[in-house]
Amino acid sequence: MVLTVDFFAPLVDDPRDYGAIAAANAMSDVYAMGGEVLLALNIAAFPEDMAPDTIGAILRGGADKVLEAGAIIAGGHTILDDEPKYGLSVLGLVHPQQIMTKAGARSGDALYLTKPLGTGIITTAAMRDLAAPQHLAATVESMTTLNRHSSHIAREVAAHSLTDITGYSLLGHAYEVAAASGARLRIESSRAPLLPGVLEYATQGIVTGGAGRNRDYLAGKVSVAGGISEALGHVLFDPQTSGGLLFAAPPESAGDIESRFETAGLTVWRIGGVVEGEGVEVV
Repeated sequence: MVLTVDFFAPLVDDPRDYGAIAAANAMSDVYAMGGEVLLALNIAAFPEDMAPDTIGAILRGGADKVLEAGAIIAGGHTILDDEPKYGLSVLGLVHPQQIMTKAGARSGDALYLTKPLGTGIITTAAMRDLAAPQHLAATVESMTTLNRHSSHIAREVAAHSLTDITGYSLLGHAYEVAAASGARLRIESSRAPLLPGVLEYATQGIVTGGAGRNRDYLAGKVSVAGGISEALGHVLFDPQTSGGLLFAAPPESAGDIESRFETAGLTVWRIGGVVEGEGVEVV
């Protein structure tokens, strides 16, 4: 059994989207271990004067995602709070001999990422009313996409390691894989998939406080080549909400991986590989 919990304050104005994003994000931990979601409990805090229709829309957004996952919401708990918060405690199942972990990446493996980067920067731009509607829409679509089928494919191709990309950024979670595996991850910055508009906002100085904290924590653990732009660096350290899966797999599986994702109507990007040594390098 896999048991996890995640909840946060609104990232977007639309209440149903907010509920869906929070639910997808909470369930992602189960998919990062190769599991399936069985049931979930709502965890919510709402202002006393919040409109019932708004509360209902948040809960419906979460329920829609849980239903899409083939699971049920079995109840939950709500308290009063001045700032809305919503998320799920999620129970999942995974066979003990099929658990996917961060450990296991091997020298020679290829690295794959299943969602584009930049949710923190674009939602920050949206909070400042600076995000173009089409950029925010693409970001919401990405955040509400479940990692379920991507997890299935990673398991089917016998990936050596698997994790999801959330608050510690691509580079933070890559470092966790490197440390757990005793390996060095080499990420090719030119291959990193980016959400539409994110470099434009980063160039304008729209960045998150979390990115700065990630940089501080990863100092000495992650090396970034000097030719990489400051804006792209901000994206690589950007905290993600309901980000994609990062997995390492044998290079001979490349064709199979790409065809499986294409058949499932999903996208995957090969962003680098695993080499001898320890830590993370961005080139």
